[in-house]
Amino acid sequence: MEESTSSIVIRKTGHILNVCLKLCIIVVIAFPFYWMVSTSLKDYTEALQFPPTLFPKTVHWENYTHVFEIVPIGLYFRNSVVVSLLVLVLQYLIIVPAAYSFARHEYFGKNLFFGIVLLGLMIPQQITFLPVYFMFSKMRLLKTFIPLVLPFISNPFGIFMLRQYFMQIPQEVIEAARLDDAGNMKIMFKVMMPMAKPALITIGLLSFISTWNSYFWPLIMTSSETFRTLPVGIAALKSSETLQMWHIIMAGNVVLVIPILLVYMFASKKIRNSFVYSGIK
Repeated sequence: MEESTSSIVIRKTGHILNVCLKLCIIVVIAFPFYWMVSTSLKDYTEALQFPPTLFPKTVHWENYTHVFEIVPIGLYFRNSVVVSLLVLVLQYLIIVPAAYSFARHEYFGKNLFFGIVLLGLMIPQQITFLPVYFMFSKMRLLKTFIPLVLPFISNPFGIFMLRQYFMQIPQEVIEAARLDDAGNMKIMFKVMMPMAKPALITIGLLSFISTWNSYFWPLIMTSSETFRTLPVGIAALKSSETLQMWHIIMAGNVVLVIPILLVYMFASKKIRNSFVYSGIK
């Protein structure tokens, strides 16, 4: 009886510690977002007040209007959408055939080519940006979207992840498709891609977030405000005039983060559904 009581106490204690740990993690992750939104709704004086207030005394929605007045947020937002979608679509056109080739075909030099793809994961942008910049500058393409899209249409991580997923699909499924006179294109698009939907959605989500949040590359590769993206525009809020206007800067950050949160909420549900109905166990 005493051992049973002690085991119950240990189990309940473990459950309480588990809940407390999860709550701490949620607070640590969610509090910066809350602080960003809260500061974006304060006035200038309250945003700089010390000690700071957790809740704005008066809600100032006009801070978001000021963001659109200081910098052309609408233009930057459109550019970010165009660049992110172009990169996403072109990446799918490249990584799906590449991953299928590496996973299901045998040919001379396949391992060498796959090693070269993996090498792309190890080279940071800070090493390659200078020659790429000179190349696009000589071609007079810095005032276009091409420098923001073309270098990212091949996603080494996406090729690697999708290849691993394609290799897990049973060979019997492919052989059954070949018995129905299905060619490589039909097998890739009608068989492999539907079964690899979780990987495709995950790659798309990571690619969209990475492109949307990119600051260094658009800043270097664009010489005109017409083609700059939203992170560059938000950084422009930190000019000499708005250096201490943290309520305006935070309002701009909210505009930057909201699309990512919406995409993540949509994609996370799709990922769960894809794992349920993909047929792969």
